[in-house]
Order: sequence, then structure tokens, then C-alpha cells
Amino acid sequence: MNDFSQVEEKMQFAHVAKAAIDAFRRNFHALVRQESGMITEDSIDPARGLADWSTLGPVAPEPDAELLGKVAVIKLNGGLGTSMGLQAAKSLLDVRDGTNFLDIMVRQILHLREVSGENVRLLLMNSFSTSDDTMAHLSRYQDVGLSERSEVELMQNQVPKLDASTLAPVSWTADPELEWCPPGHGDLYPALVGSGWLDRLLAAGVTYAFVSNSDNLGAVMEPALLKYFADSGAPFLMEVTRRTAADRKGGHLAVRKSDGQLLLREVAQCPDADIEAFQNIDKHQYFNTNNLWLRLDALRDLLAKCDGVLPLPMIVNRKTVDPRDKKSTPVIQLEVAMGAAIECFTGASAIEVPRSRFAPVKNTADLFCLRSDAYEVATDGRVVLRAERNGIPPLVQLDDSYKLVDAIENIGMPSLINCHSLTINGPVRFADGVVIRGDASYTNLSTTPVVIES
Repeated sequence: MNDFSQVEEKMQFAHVAKAAIDAFRRNFHALVRQESGMITEDSIDPARGLADWSTLGPVAPEPDAELLGKVAVIKLNGGLGTSMGLQAAKSLLDVRDGTNFLDIMVRQILHLREVSGENVRLLLMNSFSTSDDTMAHLSRYQDVGLSERSEVELMQNQVPKLDASTLAPVSWTADPELEWCPPGHGDLYPALVGSGWLDRLLAAGVTYAFVSNSDNLGAVMEPALLKYFADSGAPFLMEVTRRTAADRKGGHLAVRKSDGQLLLREVAQCPDADIEAFQNIDKHQYFNTNNLWLRLDALRDLLAKCDGVLPLPMIVNRKTVDPRDKKSTPVIQLEVAMGAAIECFTGASAIEVPRSRFAPVKNTADLFCLRSDAYEVATDGRVVLRAERNGIPPLVQLDDSYKLVDAIENIGMPSLINCHSLTINGPVRFADGVVIRGDASYTNLSTTPVVIES
């Protein structure tokens, strides 16, 4: 099927915003034309000579209050913590001392408001899965104006899964919700337009946006970085950091040979023949932290030139309509990446930042470490490594029996402030007062927990 009409009809019936329909139409037609979205190694050069935040001089001692009044902090908050056994928004996961990701975000915003005297805005890009849980939790912040949907919520769109054999919208009567999927975090741009938030922010004098993932506690709206971005005049700034062996399968920054434009290449856009070069971290040194800075007026102007749709490269994901049933109907999910917009803005730039600005909590080992005394809560609300750690977190590895959050709730918490690495295989319990120094590994082959005494 080469006709978009069935897809459009389904999206309109579900009240999907026109901006999202237009963006999906572009990707659908690219799929019909059998565009692969591939970026070959011979078409790019490695990114080199980026500005390095650590060498750009001291942080400004006083935040620029006027600038803080012109920025919105946007957090991507559409994910459920299903991989860790949660059925609610991941941002509601307890991080430490009864405080969750969402509480930490609010503390940071309130601190920025306090030091600037400005109404620094917080927008949460929620999905249909996270909206109600998130707003219910925010009801406790009514007295600071952060409890109303109309003031803090930016809704993520949903798009149809396509039947892989016909490209028609897939039908799945067993669970119609499985007929839909998120369009990737590149949906930020049509969501800003379709919701009216882009025009609303600009009308309120908000010129800049700092965007990051809600589970990345390192992604704090840094006033000095805001000033750097504003002074640079760039329409778009991506925070990148050095790839390590653990990052070699992740996307990387590159430069398109044909016009010198920065771009982002994901593994799904890399031909099989180029995988070795893709994973060469000495050649392609930088990856996208998904901490992005946008000039909202530049976004508005670019959208006007592009008929309302940013020409983001399409990512094709082939799955089954029910991801738990590999025999269910094969489908195609079309996605776009938020960071890929770097190639859409003339004059877009990137800056190398410390690894500490990329600290996502992706599994229970990350969470276990974060809850330890290796971290502390600073006065501005951010959760940071203790100074004694010199910017390097402990390396914690837990076996699959600890995959779900419930499994780490009752194992105790040793001191990790002087720990280099901790590996746990099998059931253990830490008594109060246990201190881990250097490298430690515990293996218990039985099913009975072993108690580690102080």
C-alpha cells in the first residue's frame, strides 16, 4: 500500500495533532520510496575540534537572572520503568531518602527561580502511559504552580504501527493499544508545535529551551552553559561526551562531507559493512548525551521554511505487533531521534561536556549506586558524586536475579564512597555498617542469602 489515507484517517480518528500527522506522512512516504536512511562511512568524517566545556574558563559566579527568565527546561518523561519491574512513570522511582526523579527536577527548578527571581518554566513531555501518574504526584506542588497540566505538560504523540507486508495501519483486536507506538523523542518538535507550546513560550519571552531525559540526573540546566549557548548565537547545541568501550554500539556525532554539516548517526543507520568503523571509538569519539539546547525562535523559523516538518532522518524498526509474542503480525515502527535535528539547523554546534552530565539510571545497578553514600544532594537540588570520587562513580555489577527494583530493596546498603568496583552474584544481604573499599566481589551459588557482616 502506497496510500497514506488509511494511516491519516486512523490518526485523525484518534485526535493526533496535525503537526504529528504531517511529520509521520513524511516518514511514511520515505519508507514507500524504500529510503534506507543509511549513512555510509565514506560519506562522513569524524567530528573533531569541538569546544570543550572544561577548558572554557571558570563558571560564572552569579547566574544571569535575565537569561534564566528566557529559558524553559523540558524533560522527556514518557518512559515506564518496565525493564526494572515498574508499571508507572520511571521518574516516580525512589532515588534516595524518599525523593524521586520528579521531586529532584522540581527542586532544581525552584532553586533556579529562587536565585533568579524569574519564573523558570518546567515542561514534562509525558506519554499516554505516564501522564496520569505524573500529574497525580505533582499535585503536591500546587503552591508553587507546578500541579496544573496546562502549565507543565507537553504531551507526546502516538503513531500507528504499520503492517510490514502491506504498510497499512496494523489491526490487533486482542489489544488495540498495541496498534500504536511512540514516534521516538524526535516527536519533541511536532509536539511543541501541535500543542501550541512553541507559540506560547515565544509569546511569553522564552527564547531558549534545555532538553534532556528525565532519568539522567546529570542533565541539570546549567546557567553558565545557558550563557555560553546564548552568547554563541547558535540555533542548536548538542552536549556530547567521549565514547568508551561501553558506548561503541551507541550513536555518534560526525560531519557530512558534502557540506560540512554536523549529523548524528545511529547504529540503525549504519550499513553492515561499516559496523567496524562505527564501533571504532578512537575514530568516532563523541556520542550524544541527549542534552540539547534550542533557540525556539530559530525552530519556529526553520519549521516555517520546511512546511511545518523538520526533515529528520527516518529510523526503521522491525518488530511484532505484540512484542511479547514473536508469532504476532510483523510490523514496522517509524521513529525519529531528537538529536538528529542537529543536521537541520545551519550553524548548529556541539560541545564536549564531562561524563558527569550523562548519568542515566538504566538498571538496578545504576540505582543501587545512586542510593549509596558515593552521591549526595547539593543545595541546588542536584544529585552529585561526592568530591572524594573525583568525578568517577563506583562500578556496580549485579546479576540477573537483581534485575527488578524489588530485588534490591532489602539487601542493605554498604558504604561505597571508597569503592572502585562491586560485583554481586547470588543472594546477599549487607548488615549495617559494611564498608566497601577498592574492588569487591561476592558470589553465592546457593539460594539462601549470605549476610555480609560489618
